[in-house]
Amino acid sequence: MNETKILIVEDELLIAKGLSRKLKNLGYTVVDIVSSGEAALEKVDELKPDLVLMDIVIKGEMDGIEAAEKIDKLHQIPVIYLTAYADENTLERARTSGSYGYILKPYKERELHATIKLALQKHQKDIGLRNSLAIAEALSEEKSRYLSAASHDLRNPIATIMMSAELIEQYNRKFSEEKKLTLIKRIKAAANNMNLLLEDVLTLSHAESGKITLNATPFDLVEFSRNLLELLKCNSGDKHHLVFESQGDFSRACLDKNLLIHILTNLLSNAIKYSPEGGNISLEAIGEPQQVIFYIRDEGIGMPPDYQEKLFQQFERGSNVGQIKGTGLGLSIVKRAVDLHNGEIAFESELGKGTTVIVTLPYVD
Repeated sequence: MNETKILIVEDELLIAKGLSRKLKNLGYTVVDIVSSGEAALEKVDELKPDLVLMDIVIKGEMDGIEAAEKIDKLHQIPVIYLTAYADENTLERARTSGSYGYILKPYKERELHATIKLALQKHQKDIGLRNSLAIAEALSEEKSRYLSAASHDLRNPIATIMMSAELIEQYNRKFSEEKKLTLIKRIKAAANNMNLLLEDVLTLSHAESGKITLNATPFDLVEFSRNLLELLKCNSGDKHHLVFESQGDFSRACLDKNLLIHILTNLLSNAIKYSPEGGNISLEAIGEPQQVIFYIRDEGIGMPPDYQEKLFQQFERGSNVGQIKGTGLGLSIVKRAVDLHNGEIAFESELGKGTTVIVTLPYVD
């Protein structure tokens, strides 16, 4: 039994009933018969047919072509025209209205069946094309937002590097070695921030195009975590006190080191960034037989409850971040990297008191 549902729009009742019988003989389901464009719009909205057979000359203020155009615009349901008139003007209007064909009266079952099948096939292809275009547009928009966000956030470190370099160039002989070293550290920190941002954008782009896969290898997880924290400590300033702790057995640790870098670097960088007054920031690793659990704790500004529901959406940031710079990409990258490990991530946060992030990553066999 053909499950295709068809709405007939025809103001000649005898013709409509005859057409309905032919369609039922062919195995189609006729959901209703109406005689005007206005009624057709109501029935399409109510019944959601798969296809509409539309007479061009019908009752009401709009003709069949106008009704078909509105159906296409509002519901994207294919329309086949029914007409006893084959003049060029009518056919041209039908062609340019986005219809899926037309059938001349009187109807022949073979022609009717073939036209309906072709219309439904064409409609499916059109749906696929529209979906592909929508996906392409969405990806293009996302990439534009990545570039815009990256461009905006790259300006600050670039300005820092240029200003520091100019100071060294102009006042090289007047500056003490300590002052020069301070400026060089500032340049290195700015360059590191730029590199992290570009890595985030590149990683997210690769993740969305399916180019990132899990590449797990055994390694010393404790040494890896300690070294990563020490590297971040060099760029965190004097207000933050960064501490690493570990407990348990890590002898079976097997994870993707590159993805783990993205996870921990983003979470620790957030902990530093959103603790503008400084304070304690800790990374704790707990080794279990089949997995490792990381705790990243800070004493910063915390997260508003409404933001916690959309943590991992790209470009989303908490309402309390104020002038703290950021793109809103970091947690989206973290979530993708955790998912690739078949892991879990959870947050405990209170406004003004800080945040704890718990990341659980199963070891890869």
